[in-house]
Amino acid sequence: MVAEKASKRGGYREADQHEKAYQVQNGVFMFGKSSSRKEGSKRSKHGARWTREVGLGFKTPKEAKAGTYVDKKCPFTGSVSIRGRILKGIVLSTKMNRTVIIRRDYLHWVSKYSRFEKRHKNLAAHCSPAFPQVKEGDIVTVGQCRPLSKTVRFNVLQHEPSINQALSIKKQFRVF
Repeated sequence: MVAEKASKRGGYREADQHEKAYQVQNGVFMFGKSSSRKEGSKRSKHGARWTREVGLGFKTPKEAKAGTYVDKKCPFTGSVSIRGRILKGIVLSTKMNRTVIIRRDYLHWVSKYSRFEKRHKNLAAHCSPAFPQVKEGDIVTVGQCRPLSKTVRFNVLQHEPSINQALSIKKQFRVF
């Protein structure tokens, strides 16, 4: 188990630090003089924290405001803006680090037979540490952003936990 001691550096805990390099949010000065601060000024017990609203009716999660993680690809605490499409899908896999695979089911019209056919697409989305409880079978809302890696162009904005575990069958067609 990792020790939970406070470091010399502004009170970050070793348990919060997972990357090899020391992580700091851009634009936030972590090591100010806390003893000479005025009593009326606000500062959290973990130090300075910068968050923002992504807009489009999505609220910033409590974990993003109160957490201590540093993620430059997070839409709430990082430098990524949401633009373009907003999509919903079912989480298929959470095996990658801070990335989830989402399955989107849809119906495609075939005019020759005057019928719909079932189709699906899988897409990769960055899942911020603001959503630590995302698991397979949950429904997530993702927003398009700039390319974050070779295959990731979306960011998780909202998480709805799965009500029934029987619906979490991986290859079941489900339109919601």
